[in-house]
Amino acid sequence: MPRSVNSVASRAKRKRVLELAKGYFGRKKNVWTVAKNAVEKGLVYAYRDRKAKKRDFRTLWIARINAGARIHGLSYSELIGKLKKAGIDLNRKVLADLAMNHPAAFEAVVKKLK
Repeated sequence: MPRSVNSVASRAKRKRVLELAKGYFGRKKNVWTVAKNAVEKGLVYAYRDRKAKKRDFRTLWIARINAGARIHGLSYSELIGKLKKAGIDLNRKVLADLAMNHPAAFEAVVKKLK
């Protein structure tokens, strides 16, 4: 009896991977074995960097808040400590936006703490 091969599913799988490789350079976009490796690696990077993105943004926000706080004679840690003590619930994303784009509003928050 001949061997049964599900070529429909195999072709669909290859097609799905090659569609994900669209836009890649050289053989990565159209040679099955190369494209498969490139797509797998890309998906690993995508998963990893969705987590890293959150850390990166928190770091950026802290740097911006620290820069804004030091203009008003406070360090980042002093500012955050005083905010907690005063019961002002502003997250780092909002504080960083205030420090960068609305310095008057950030100054009002700092004056409320002093």
